[in-house]
Amino acid sequence: MNLVLMGLPGAGKGTQAERIVEKYNIPHISTGDMFRAAMKEGTELGLKAKSFMDQGQLVPDEVTIGIVRERLEKEDCKNGFLLDGFPRTVPQAEALEQMLEDLGRKIDYVINVNVDQSILMERLTGRRICKDCGSTYHLVFNPPSEEGVCDKCGGELYQRADDNEETVGNRLEVNVKQSKPLLDFYESKGYLQNIDGQQPIGEVFTDIEKLLGGLA
Repeated sequence: MNLVLMGLPGAGKGTQAERIVEKYNIPHISTGDMFRAAMKEGTELGLKAKSFMDQGQLVPDEVTIGIVRERLEKEDCKNGFLLDGFPRTVPQAEALEQMLEDLGRKIDYVINVNVDQSILMERLTGRRICKDCGSTYHLVFNPPSEEGVCDKCGGELYQRADDNEETVGNRLEVNVKQSKPLLDFYESKGYLQNIDGQQPIGEVFTDIEKLLGGLA
């Protein structure tokens, strides 16, 4: 099964990716992992990517797409893959279509873990971290016994600067704008499957299992 996984920050995409990979025995391929592997292996494209990243520049599409192709041609992808973080744009999605066609393959589903923005805001701004031992809490889902105090060491809990409402709101808006054209593209292709990410984690995965049942 050849899958693309999408979802806004806080939608629980990472948790579902772990479960999909474990159950269906396909590799989880994220852009960051691909870049790191290509750079470690010292491939021509990996070195090109490194030169852009070292200068703080975005890696051009042709280099990214080449690295994706090299990864999908590896032996562990012969029974399928789960792409996460690629494609990010419609031109990348079009390049992926062409690449898979060249390899005699196609995308089965684009799974979008769908969660309302107000709920994502609650999930992302509720995190608190202990200053002393680094333990993580959530005001709604995993609150400490005593407000502002770590259960494990008694340390003070704090909110990271990038977890405040303004920063999180901006991050969500940017992600919505980036993902909408891509979701529209995949909907027009008939690949897009929206999964309700507002359910408990186990129920989200049950819906994914039902979707993938015909492919396994």
